[in-house]
Amino acid sequence: MNRRQFLKNTFAVTLTYSLSSCSEAGKGLFIKEKNKQPRPNILFCIADDASYPHMGAYGCSWVKTPGFDRVARDGILFNRCYTPNAKCSPSRSCIITGRNSWQLEEAANHIPYFPAKFKTYAEVLTGNGYHVGYTAKGWAPGNPGTINGKKRELVGTPFNNNKTIAPTRRMSNENYSANFEDFLAVRPEGKPFCFWYGSHEPHRGYEYESGVKKGGKKLTDVDKVYKFWPDNEIVRNDLLDYAFEIEYFDKHLRDMLTTLEEQGELDNTLVIATADNGMPFPRIKGQEYEYSNHLPLAIMWKNGIKNPGRVVNDFVNFIDFAPTYLELAKVKKNQSGMQPIEGKSLTDIFYSGKSGIVNPERDHVLIGKERHDVGRPHDQGYPIRGIVKGDYLYIQNFKPERWPGGNPESGYLNCDGSPTKTECLKTRKQTGKQKYWQMSFDKRPAEELYQIVKDPECIHNLAGRPKYESMKNKLKKQLFAELKKQGDPRMFGNGHVFDEYIYADDGTRGFYERYMRGEKMNSGWVNPSDFEKEPIR
Repeated sequence: MNRRQFLKNTFAVTLTYSLSSCSEAGKGLFIKEKNKQPRPNILFCIADDASYPHMGAYGCSWVKTPGFDRVARDGILFNRCYTPNAKCSPSRSCIITGRNSWQLEEAANHIPYFPAKFKTYAEVLTGNGYHVGYTAKGWAPGNPGTINGKKRELVGTPFNNNKTIAPTRRMSNENYSANFEDFLAVRPEGKPFCFWYGSHEPHRGYEYESGVKKGGKKLTDVDKVYKFWPDNEIVRNDLLDYAFEIEYFDKHLRDMLTTLEEQGELDNTLVIATADNGMPFPRIKGQEYEYSNHLPLAIMWKNGIKNPGRVVNDFVNFIDFAPTYLELAKVKKNQSGMQPIEGKSLTDIFYSGKSGIVNPERDHVLIGKERHDVGRPHDQGYPIRGIVKGDYLYIQNFKPERWPGGNPESGYLNCDGSPTKTECLKTRKQTGKQKYWQMSFDKRPAEELYQIVKDPECIHNLAGRPKYESMKNKLKKQLFAELKKQGDPRMFGNGHVFDEYIYADDGTRGFYERYMRGEKMNSGWVNPSDFEKEPIR
């Protein structure tokens, strides 16, 4: 038996379960095509922790991404794409359900039990004639739950058999592009496919100085160090290591595009390239600022996108992907079995042929968070809601008495351990440099307002200035009105529920207390020097 036949036989067993386990989501939902145009394939490529604008197509010179750039050149480059929640599993929960994180119960949090009531686009497409799979990091981290005693496949069947030797010891040894080839090899004839390529890069940790020593980069390549970090050799090396990891994600994206081209499938494949949340650096990942939620996005589809090569400035959102897939797969929303979708299909942009602002109604996005990583007594989160509209970002911090990055004695666990994090923490006791600690780890006011076109680093809070009072109140009114309409528990005095959900990796509450007793001290989330022995105040 050759390898291709073996894979086909193996997949047949898995497919039998996938179809039966998704019967509630897709049974009887296969919609016959109304015309001869075949339904498109879908290739979703998601980097793990990369901020806008760190792709070559956006003019970033120190990150080389010819794969992403090709998708943008042959499709659409989006300038204003946002995730509702800048952390891995809640961001991915929004992608697969088309709902904002505050509409997803436990799945608003990081490392949750995924609620059984929320079906995903992948489960629906599996039941509607699509060959669905993924490689490496799908929906994670958390517990997806079960159907009929079998683990749910929230983004499809896993394909992870192929390994490789990565450029650094900290990169994944998953051979993403070879796994994609395996997925295509067992694709039933005539079926469109939907594949999720979930790179582990550029998630922490990195091999220090790999960008310079293995990527051929120079410290002077970095054209800008954000104002909330010290500008020194350590931070610049950290940024170049981050860039080198993005380039590894892009290498496999290029390989997948080549495979599709060789098989004659590229023209009718919707290719989406993006990242789940902002870069794993202080004040970005796990927070709700401009570089936290604003993400790279390029989409190509030769058979469907009119006038490729466009740059679009509409606000688009991760919750828009699921309704796009359902529309293109000819699955009606009211027949999908999914909970009501909040997002809007992107096909109005695909078919318009316009650049700049295509749909004036796409003029804002909502963002927010609840509980992310362990870091506060009683597993409390740091609840935020915000709105990005026009030139402004308005943020409401509901519990400003809490530490935004986690408590000092826990090592500020909602910020990944890194050389840059340690450099910022060092400055708390350095005369004249405390601002770096303050901007990433100190407590914050209840309200924040930033003019992000002029101040994308969100340094100058305008919320207390009389000149901006009218703008602040206008944005707050719209934010709260939309959150109430969407049923956000925090708008109705029930926000405490998010702190009461349990972490899925140990199945208990009191995770912070166990961590502080030493049971989780070897997690690798922080550097030993990042701990404060006692709360600062």
